[in-house]
Amino acid sequence: MKIRVLIVDDHPVVRKGLRACLARQENLKVIGEASDGEEALSKTRQLAPDVVLMDISMPVMDGLVVTELLRKEAPRVKVLILSLPASKEGMFRIIEAGAQGYVSKEAWPEELVRAIEAVHQGETFFSSEIARAVLSRFVSSGGKKASFAQPTERERAVLALVAEGLSTKEIAHRLGVAARTIETHRQRIMGKLDIHSVAGLTRFAIIHGIISLDQPNRRLGR
Repeated sequence: MKIRVLIVDDHPVVRKGLRACLARQENLKVIGEASDGEEALSKTRQLAPDVVLMDISMPVMDGLVVTELLRKEAPRVKVLILSLPASKEGMFRIIEAGAQGYVSKEAWPEELVRAIEAVHQGETFFSSEIARAVLSRFVSSGGKKASFAQPTERERAVLALVAEGLSTKEIAHRLGVAARTIETHRQRIMGKLDIHSVAGLTRFAIIHGIISLDQPNRRLGR
């Protein structure tokens, strides 16, 4: 049985290159492509791939939010993040989202194939550097399961209001602080979570219970 792969990336040339690369492998079969997060969810439901090659920065919904949703909705599907080199906090977000592995877009094709095969077999595929960073965080937390790169209480309050669709000026007025302070919080939240769109922040807030799905003022497309 061939490993059924879904390619998710917002750049057509990347998808075409990946399809051509994987087509040379006898044990792999590309069964579809998606250009954004919502299409990735739809195609996964429709095609039931074994492995999803997932980019992170995409329109509509970023790859890590999609990964979190798939972890709950389709736990059988393995997600392998294929993205540009990430920061240490970005790597923690990848792990926390539930991805089974990560490969840099700068890696050789042979490494990508090994990663696909590994996650399909139920293994994880992360570099030794990432493994050491996770182990260090685990040890420093006293053996507890640490939540990586989580927003502080103040940042959660700002995040909730951003997700509700309020502007920077409206949030500043609501919290009684300067607009510049809110912008600082907002940039820090985006950097910490490695999410760089309001839509992505909104979905993170929904998934983690910071706001509810029926929040009256939510404007997802903002």
